[in-house]
Amino acid sequence: MPTLKPHLNNDLEPIPKTEEISLLISGGVDSSVALGLLKEAGFKVRAHYLKIWLEDELTYLGDCPWQEDLEFARSVCDSYDTPLEVMPLQREYEQKVIQYTLSELRAGGTPSPDLFCNSMIKFGAFADKSQSKWIATGHYARAIHTFDGETVTSSSLCKAADLVKDQTYFLSQLSQAQLQKIIFPLGQLEKNQVRQLAKDWNLANATRRDSQGICFLGKIPYREFVKHHLGEKSGPIIHRKTGKAVGEHLGSWFHTIGQRKGLGLSGGPWFVVAKDFAENIVFVDHEPEATGVSCIDVCNFNWLQPPSPKLLGSGLTAKLRHGSQTVKCRVSFAEENCQQLRVTLEGPDRGVASGQFCVLFHQNICLGSGRIKI
Repeated sequence: MPTLKPHLNNDLEPIPKTEEISLLISGGVDSSVALGLLKEAGFKVRAHYLKIWLEDELTYLGDCPWQEDLEFARSVCDSYDTPLEVMPLQREYEQKVIQYTLSELRAGGTPSPDLFCNSMIKFGAFADKSQSKWIATGHYARAIHTFDGETVTSSSLCKAADLVKDQTYFLSQLSQAQLQKIIFPLGQLEKNQVRQLAKDWNLANATRRDSQGICFLGKIPYREFVKHHLGEKSGPIIHRKTGKAVGEHLGSWFHTIGQRKGLGLSGGPWFVVAKDFAENIVFVDHEPEATGVSCIDVCNFNWLQPPSPKLLGSGLTAKLRHGSQTVKCRVSFAEENCQQLRVTLEGPDRGVASGQFCVLFHQNICLGSGRIKI
């Protein structure tokens, strides 16, 4: 492998090289390059592939590409002379992520399973079973650690250099204790640099497409997963302004606020602006901006950094979904309960739905996240 430029690696410099690092590898290019960066920096690494696909889902929904993923992971590990272990976590995934997802859907909300896949599985169940001191992944994020000797005293979760690929949204439910064990080798890299390194190192997956969808589904459509568990039930699509039916849907649980595609309506554009889950009604309108929400109630907020006047002052922004877009905001909460927040956005957001998560930032530092309650 070629020698890397020092600025690509300086997040790794404070990490002691005395402990073996457990790397989660998926078969994709990001975790593969993360492995290369760790090896280039002189770390001893053991790679792990998490087996979380569910046999029931595979039987009913089609082929999950886990075998192909595992073949790529093995090829990459062989090229780095790195041992690879397959760790089965199906039971934990079903209990902690699948059941949460279905429960949120049954309540009429919009689930965010990737947040809990990270906090409960990758850095939860896996971390507990592996008992590793350090866990590395191919996430686009930065974990900045403060050390006392070789002991981490505190850690900050920060945005990645590539703001389009930044994944702090999906990592915002981590605990401080979990964060203190994490290494993100890709945090200072742009996606195009990661691709170039994979090509320079002749990795088998250098040109492989990025995976899409939530953790375990792979190429299985999310809609098919929902259909398998919740079924279909036809109901009216109603124009909210006129109260007239303009079409039919197959279950309000298939739709979310702000949705534009997949409604099958003529005379658009149409946007989902509200749902009545109990009556199985989906409401649509032509003008989603007229229904935007500026004031959001957020519950069960997970603080990665203790709330303080300094952090909650100027430079505070919110992210309501994965992506690079953030909006300036103000936050208020009762002193006796800092987990229940009122977040006031600088401008209205037209896609806010119960069950989504509001992630707060002070400049580039992720403060944590909580569930939106509408």
